[in-house]
Amino acid sequence: MARKSRSPAGAAASAAPPPLGAPRERILEAFMALLAEQPIERIGLADIAARASVSLSDLRGEFASPLAIFAAHVKELDRKVLAEIDPDMSEEDPRERLFDVLMRRLELLDPHKEAVRSLVHSARLNPGLALALNGLAVQSQQWMLTAAGIGASGPKGMVRAQGLAVLFANVLRTWVDDTEEGRARTLAALDRGLARGQRFAGLLDDLFGIPERLCQATRRARDSRRVDRDRDDRVAV
Repeated sequence: MARKSRSPAGAAASAAPPPLGAPRERILEAFMALLAEQPIERIGLADIAARASVSLSDLRGEFASPLAIFAAHVKELDRKVLAEIDPDMSEEDPRERLFDVLMRRLELLDPHKEAVRSLVHSARLNPGLALALNGLAVQSQQWMLTAAGIGASGPKGMVRAQGLAVLFANVLRTWVDDTEEGRARTLAALDRGLARGQRFAGLLDDLFGIPERLCQATRRARDSRRVDRDRDDRVAV
């Protein structure tokens, strides 16, 4: 059977301008909107494509899964934070710089608070999802540490980023329910978290410049011992 020719109305519909925004942007926005309405485990690929007004083919060309879409959202959030680093903070101590960076991240997350709330709830019930989200968070916090001028490379940097990912996840649990003006509860939670990181070891060892001073002191002590040892050897000879 020969294929039917398109009707004028159908041709006009196909020629209608597409929704505003590039497909990738629309997909990200659609996914976050759906996430605000329902748990991530209930969001189907067809749902995302329909909300974004893209075909399944276009959706597959951009992303492999809902989690990959969320990873792209996190990456875009990182990019926006990094693009807006305040140069006036460069003279502040590392803790203040990191506080400023993380608060900027929360400001950018404000439009997506319900989506984050949904994801936090799902992660509590799904260890596999929590593990995957933690991996994304650690990568992201490496960039946040770097933005604050704090080393985030190597094994020590990974430990530091993991600690900060846990800290920020705890802050998010306060932030999603913070309705006070000026985010007072969130500010307090972040400040307490960074204070604990300063007092206790493990999170951000050199966050406040302590290790560098210790390293310098260690080098001076080692050099002094070497000089003393050389002098003793000369006396013995």
